[in-house]
Amino acid sequence: MKKINLKAFLLASLILVMLGTTLLTGCVSFTSTSTSTNTTTSTLSAITQSWTPPASDGTLTQLPDLADVVALVKPSVVAINTQVTVVDIFNHQYTQEGAGSGWIIDPNGIIVTNNHVVEGAKTITVTTDDGTTYQADINAVYTDALNDLAIIKINATNLPYLKVGNSDEMRIGDWVVAIGNALGQGTRATEGIISRKGVEMEVDQDETLYDLLETSAAINAGNSGGPLVNLKGEVVGITSAKIADVGVEGMGYAISINTALPIIQDLVTKGYVTRPYIGVKLYTVDQMAIIQLGLHVDEGVLITEVVANAPAAQSGLKLYDVIVSIGGTEVTTVAELVKALQASTIGQPLEIKYWRGDHEYTATVTPIESPHP
Repeated sequence: MKKINLKAFLLASLILVMLGTTLLTGCVSFTSTSTSTNTTTSTLSAITQSWTPPASDGTLTQLPDLADVVALVKPSVVAINTQVTVVDIFNHQYTQEGAGSGWIIDPNGIIVTNNHVVEGAKTITVTTDDGTTYQADINAVYTDALNDLAIIKINATNLPYLKVGNSDEMRIGDWVVAIGNALGQGTRATEGIISRKGVEMEVDQDETLYDLLETSAAINAGNSGGPLVNLKGEVVGITSAKIADVGVEGMGYAISINTALPIIQDLVTKGYVTRPYIGVKLYTVDQMAIIQLGLHVDEGVLITEVVANAPAAQSGLKLYDVIVSIGGTEVTTVAELVKALQASTIGQPLEIKYWRGDHEYTATVTPIESPHP
């Protein structure tokens, strides 16, 4: 039997007592700190103790009866089917079919649509709401590619027709209905509101459309050329799937009727659109043009062609001049120059500032009536 070393036993006991006291002291200290923190008084105060949510006034604005609008408008909307001859990469010709919409603006068979609906068509078939089919006269198709508008004529009388409204009076949030031959599957209606006004959109390098109405009404392929109407059944815009395909939902576009109506009138009464003309082809200055031509300006509108004996040529403008101002309006793109020129008056002189080499010059150009197509 081993003897217990009394000194070692007493020393070990003392160490255990000290260690336990230390641990206990630490535990008590931690608990005391936690208790002190939890009993801290908050200093936050209410904004106002007497506040209550705003009460309803009990009134409810009745939603518009869109069915009445559709019933009024739909008989005057037509489906347009076309056949176009196209050539593939192997130079083989084949016939391609297309579908769009239009609306009757005159009881004697005058129909409004988009230019891209009928462009290049060798046959145009118009189907009215009652199912009657007409072959449009290809020689009675009048177009304006610049504003994507067209007029076609069918041999009919006493057709139901639509009245036009005032697109300038439309407000953001106003209800509208788009009616057309969506996806080529027959006439259908979609509703929405005016989301934005005065929209400018570049469709391609040579075509920019102005004063567009943006709408939340669904617009799809086949809707092109159909009417966008207000709650009175009046046309306030001409829908265009060509510019509605922006890769997002809830953003369709229509050419405002106030912009379209003078063009429609020219197409009906003259067969072409009259606008100021100076006789140049243009290109927006970019880095490629600057490098290739050694231009001394980094923005403006480059002249790529000058028509002989046209106003621009008579005023001394030449190939590769860069226009930076017209009629007192600075321009940096083709779209800006075209817009400024369209706002000018035939026969009224315009001051044009341009760069040739490293010098700026000024010329006076008097627009004439655009040539007949």
